[in-house]
Amino acid sequence: MKDTKQQWFKDAKFGLFIHWGLYSILAGEYKGKKTDRIAEWIMNHLDIPAEEYEKLAAQFNPIEFDAEKIVKKAKEWGMHYIVFTSKHHEGFAMYHSKCSKYNVVDATPFRRDILKELQLACEKYEMKLGLYYSQAQDWHDPDGFMYGKDNSHKDYQAYLDRKVMPQLREILTDYGEIALIWFDTPMDTTMEQSQAMIDLVKSIQPNCIISGRIGNQMGEYMTTGDNFIPRLPYEGDWELPATLNDTWGFNKHDHNWKNPDDIIRLLLKINSRGGNYLLNIGPDSLGRVPEGSIKVLDTVGKYVQENAEAIFGTKRVEIYAYELEWAQFTRKDYKLFVHMLEPKVRIELLNVGNHVKRAYLVKDGAELPCKVMTVCEGDSMIEVELPEYLQNQKNYCVCIETEEKDPIFESIKG
Repeated sequence: MKDTKQQWFKDAKFGLFIHWGLYSILAGEYKGKKTDRIAEWIMNHLDIPAEEYEKLAAQFNPIEFDAEKIVKKAKEWGMHYIVFTSKHHEGFAMYHSKCSKYNVVDATPFRRDILKELQLACEKYEMKLGLYYSQAQDWHDPDGFMYGKDNSHKDYQAYLDRKVMPQLREILTDYGEIALIWFDTPMDTTMEQSQAMIDLVKSIQPNCIISGRIGNQMGEYMTTGDNFIPRLPYEGDWELPATLNDTWGFNKHDHNWKNPDDIIRLLLKINSRGGNYLLNIGPDSLGRVPEGSIKVLDTVGKYVQENAEAIFGTKRVEIYAYELEWAQFTRKDYKLFVHMLEPKVRIELLNVGNHVKRAYLVKDGAELPCKVMTVCEGDSMIEVELPEYLQNQKNYCVCIETEEKDPIFESIKG
C-alpha cells in the first residue's frame, strides 16, 4: 500500500496539471502535417530532428502569460495543488537552468523564468506547487531515452549525471518548497537509478512527495494510467492524471472538450475510490489558457466550491453497494454525502442500517426531512424527501449524518 505520509495530499482531492513547452508553438502541426496523437509528443511522433526542433525556442515569447491569473483561477476552481512541467520529454527547461542553455531564459526572447513566477504566485495564494520532470525521456539530449526509437547506443547514466541530477537539484533548491516531483515514463531506468533520484530529492526536501512514475514501483503514491479510473477503491494514496480534451499540450485543432457534468462525475468517482484528480490545461504559445478549458472548469469549480465539505478531506467509500446512474457517494466519519447527478423526487437508499441523525443540503445547510424505515420486503431504507425546488435539479449534494456509533458505512449491504 502506497502512503505519502502527507495529510495535505490525502485531503487535496483536486489538482491542476499544466503542460506547457515549445510544443505549444507547433500546436499539433509541423510543416503542414497534423499529428494524430497528443500534441506535446509531436517531436517524437513526426520525427522532427533535435537541431530543427530547438529552433522553436527563438520563437517562444509568451507575452500574455500571467502566473497570478492562473493560480487564482485554480483557487476558484477549488484545486489544492498545481503540477507544472519544468521539463517535458522535449528536453526544454521552463525555468532558468544553469546546467543547460536550452531553457526559457537563455534560449528565448521571453527571457523570464516562468517557474519562478509560478512559484511566487503559488506562495502568494497559498497553493501547493509540484513539478513534473521527465527523467528518462529527453529527445534533445543525445543520451536521453526516446520512446519507440533505438536507444541501445546511448549512455543513459551519463545523461543522468550530466543533466537530470543537476536539474533536479536546481528545481529543488531555487524554487521554494516543492510539494511533489511528478516523474514520468521511466522506461529502462534501473532500480538503482530510481533510488538515486529519490535519495537526491529527499536529501534536499524530505517532505517532497515522489510520484508513482519514478519507476520500479518505488513511488510514494500510485499514479494510474492517463485518464484511467480503478474499478474498485484503492487502499493507499493515489492520483489520476487526466485531460479536458484529447491532448495535454496545446493543439489548435482539438476542441473536443469534455462535458462539465462528466468531469464532475469523474471527480466524485475518483474521490469515492480514495484518489486525487489531477486535471490538465495546456496554455498556447502566448501563455493563454484555452477558453474551452476555462469554460469547463468554471462550471466544475462552482460545484466544487459549493460542496467543498463533501469533497476535500473525504475518505474512500469502503463498500461499493451502489453503482447508481443518478448519484455518487463520498464520506467522512459519521457523514455520507450523496452527490445528486440527475433529478430525483427523493433519495432512497435500500439495505442501509445506520442510525441517522439528520440530512441537510451541503451548499447552504438547509435541513431535509429524513427517516429510516422498513420496506414491505423487510429491508431497511433511508429516505430523504427533497423539496420541490430541487426535484428538477442536478449537481447538488445531500449529507446524511449518522450517530457516532456508525463511523463507517459498513452497514450498507450490497
